Amino acid sequence: MCNNAHMFDWQDLQFFLALSRSGSLSAAARDLGVDHATVGRRVSSLETALNLKLVDRLPRHCPLTDNGRLISALAEDVDGLAHEIKRLAKGAATSLSGTVRISVPPALSACCIAPQLASLRQRYPELKITLLSSPDFADVGRGEADIALRLSQPKEADAITRKVAAIGFAAYATPEYMARPAYSWEFIAFDSGMDQAPQQQWLQGILKGRSIALEASDLFAQEVAAQAGAGVAVLPTIVGDKNPALSRVETDVPPPIRDLWIITYPDLRRSPLIRVTMDFLIECFRGKSS
Repeated sequence: MCNNAHMFDWQDLQFFLALSRSGSLSAAARDLGVDHATVGRRVSSLETALNLKLVDRLPRHCPLTDNGRLISALAEDVDGLAHEIKRLAKGAATSLSGTVRISVPPALSACCIAPQLASLRQRYPELKITLLSSPDFADVGRGEADIALRLSQPKEADAITRKVAAIGFAAYATPEYMARPAYSWEFIAFDSGMDQAPQQQWLQGILKGRSIALEASDLFAQEVAAQAGAGVAVLPTIVGDKNPALSRVETDVPPPIRDLWIITYPDLRRSPLIRVTMDFLIECFRGKSS
């Protein structure tokens, strides 16, 4: 092997891959949690090590060169292999000490998981849980989470999936608000980014010409607004039924029920750490079906 051969830094490759996915230095910087100058410097370092120009630096975006596109495709394969190695290593671990990252919708995290975490810690004091509470899907296959809970059936072909509960929804308002004539009611909804969600579509179907007074991407903001008398909100029954200030609103059309699924990968499932966490999550939702 030639002693003068240049070896590139693997981290430089990760910075380049983030840039190739996002298309701009600023977007890649946001994804990585660094400043855009760092992204530019690491990509330049990779170009120097490879002696190839990988991107064209334009004012608002950084399109890949022909060589950049070839390297990007290979880098995606490398990135996938790296995540497989991490999953395999985590799955091979026999200790019940470590961190498990769980992607879960915020309302379910707060209402069903967080209240039970103390009991899990008592049983496994060296197990640390990271709750990634976001309506967005974390990609378990890419290592963004170890376990995910989703309100839609997972599509990943190689994943282990299981239905753990059926989450019901209903319309809620304060008794004082419900005393008003029904034709005068106003409603509280998600913004248009959730228009494909069954509960949002159901809400649109029961409006009957009445208006939406508030749109909020945060379910808890909707709950608080309904509690304050701002209108009628559609909430999971595990949230709305626990709020003593709210009552269910009777509707002509039955509200939706959404299946809750758990997902991980076989390599991870072999880990005792992942298994006890999955058992814990399933137990959190036992009896929660509506």
